[in-house]
Amino acid sequence: MLSKVDTQFSRLLVDKGLLSPAVIQPYLDEAAKSKEALVALLLKRDVLTEDVLLKNLSEAAKIPFQELNQLDADSAAVEKIPLKVAEYYKFVPLKIDKKKLKIALSAPLDMRAQDDIRAHLGYEVDMVLARRKDVVEAMKKAYGFAAGTIGEMVEKQGALPEKSEQQPAYEKIEAIDNLEKMAGDATIAKLVNQIILEAYNKRATDIHIEPYRGKVKLRYRIDGVLYNANVPPEISRFILPVLSRIKIMSSLNIVEKRLPQDGRAIVKVEDTQLDLRVSSIPTPYGESVVVRMLPMNRVFDLEKLGLNSKQKEIFETLINKPHGVVFITGPTGSGKSTTLYASLNKINTDERKIITIEDPVEYEMEGVTQIQVAANIGLDFARGLRSMLRHDPDVMMVGEVRDLETAEMAIRVALTGHLVFSTLHTNDAASGITRLVDIGIQPYLVASSVEAFIAQRLIRVICANCKEEDKDFPPEMKQRIAKEMGISESSFAVQHGKGCNQCNYTGFWGRLAIYEILLMTEDVKELVMKKMPAGEVKRKAVAEGMRTLRQDGWQKVIDGLTTPAEVLEAAPLDPEEELSEVEGDSEFTRSVSFQEVSEKIPDFQSFEKGADRRIFPRASANIVVHYRMVKNADKPEEIQETGPYDSNATTKDLSAGGLSFFIKESFTAGSILELKIDLPGEKKNFIKCLAKVIWIRPVPDSPYHETGVCFLDLAGRDRQALDKFVEKEKK
Repeated sequence: MLSKVDTQFSRLLVDKGLLSPAVIQPYLDEAAKSKEALVALLLKRDVLTEDVLLKNLSEAAKIPFQELNQLDADSAAVEKIPLKVAEYYKFVPLKIDKKKLKIALSAPLDMRAQDDIRAHLGYEVDMVLARRKDVVEAMKKAYGFAAGTIGEMVEKQGALPEKSEQQPAYEKIEAIDNLEKMAGDATIAKLVNQIILEAYNKRATDIHIEPYRGKVKLRYRIDGVLYNANVPPEISRFILPVLSRIKIMSSLNIVEKRLPQDGRAIVKVEDTQLDLRVSSIPTPYGESVVVRMLPMNRVFDLEKLGLNSKQKEIFETLINKPHGVVFITGPTGSGKSTTLYASLNKINTDERKIITIEDPVEYEMEGVTQIQVAANIGLDFARGLRSMLRHDPDVMMVGEVRDLETAEMAIRVALTGHLVFSTLHTNDAASGITRLVDIGIQPYLVASSVEAFIAQRLIRVICANCKEEDKDFPPEMKQRIAKEMGISESSFAVQHGKGCNQCNYTGFWGRLAIYEILLMTEDVKELVMKKMPAGEVKRKAVAEGMRTLRQDGWQKVIDGLTTPAEVLEAAPLDPEEELSEVEGDSEFTRSVSFQEVSEKIPDFQSFEKGADRRIFPRASANIVVHYRMVKNADKPEEIQETGPYDSNATTKDLSAGGLSFFIKESFTAGSILELKIDLPGEKKNFIKCLAKVIWIRPVPDSPYHETGVCFLDLAGRDRQALDKFVEKEKK
């Protein structure tokens, strides 16, 4: 028999023309027969969207529809309502007001269920409707992730000794046979499966299980950012069997807890096979385990990496060259391997023999011979490269160039007519040249064998479902973007994600790469042969049309794909760049007052307007600074002898990034100075560091020169002291 609510609900759907009587009647008959709520049945059959169904149900049943979003359930309500009751009736308690319990659920409770709650809990029920997914997430947030499974385990095991402040409770389980039995227990296996499934559903790439004194932290890495999973504190009682279960799945030794271990397991989640890379390390309170989740059926496509049409054309030219080395550079986790796999996948044909040596082999590729590095038996990159040559390959990929031997082998292989892909850990493309020379490769070999250095970073993409214009974005930053890209400010709008149910209220969904492609042109090769610094090489490449990492990021901002904050996180401004780009960024005045010099600078006020664009805030302050030259840029081979400080100076402006001063002598840009800053305070505080001269300009109608410098080796505590002083002075 249909409930009154279902009858009214079906009538409303027909009256609004959402469903015809002929279409809805079979669902009414099924609901009456199965005693399932009509809204749940229609949702299960995908007849209408959940939002449409719930809003019409709200109107029919006179029950308000509420967006749970990031609403926190009242802790008092959660404590009063047992998890079993909430799970059974599929609701989340929101608030208790005297004898009234407010709950959120996706289908209204019938009168019998309301009577049961009233009889057993003693509360009148006040219902609100919410999306089913929101209710499930709110329950996880209120009671903790996998609370039902953990509660079942606690009941089955009974009371355990109280946690000790000196030693975690889980360390008291010592019997290995008992541990193996617990690891194979259905509830332990269920808990581990829930942890993996939750990570998959949240698009996590890594699971971090970290034991601490008396508690355990579970975290997921989503789009490169770690998020805490709200787990009940009782999980600390079962952490040892949980970790043992993971170690058994990945064929690791569960007895060994003193040494790091690495293993692998393959699991199936829905229709996807996941390759789990498990790594454990010992800590004072148990083993910390990280599980990396790699989909085995992943498709690698250059089109989806974030390349624009010009970059894609350059990439395709590079990967189809007959010989040479292409280096992908960037820190760990910047997507280098994904770019390499996409490149190999593009040229993976029956006519080509492709061999890779990796540590580890992250993804399996059909048609590609892949070698796993095994350092314990002497199989390293260099030895693998030598063996690969005997297999007559056309293309080779070396996971990473770490040392001189591997670099030499890769270059020799390229010079003998092979195409080689590899990676380096450097901050930008030009630094790849410096890195190779530093480890011992002759510049002429770099110039003759390397085709390109490609730097990359990963940035988060704005969620398409909740993207909107960021109207509060600072206009100064927008001006900077427009200036760097050579466009007008009115030609684009900065977007951001306001947060929605789809992106878990982060405002982001997925990641893409930004690139900096340095091609080894004849002019660049000439600079390499002269052993010019990376900065000079980069400037030349930019002059030839290279787009920097940040410029590529700004283009993604202009296209509405990401936010400026993401770009600056991946490609930040450095102090040198700030000082050279923002005029008036001066910090030293030597034996001359600030007023005297400022009067001689006609556009001094215009300098002040650019100050707020700096990374480090600055403030006007007259502080004594002692300095002496350490290295003259005109004579880099000459190092000055350490002696007394040459002069004293008085600052005009001060920041944690650098200073500037007005002096009679003229330093050369690139010179290195040693500074001793007399920072005032309760205690005498001298800050010592090296600084590089960035720019120097003569002051009109004056014997003085305005000189800007940036700090090179400022200690963290000293930078904090300067920041604190600047904030105080600004007030």
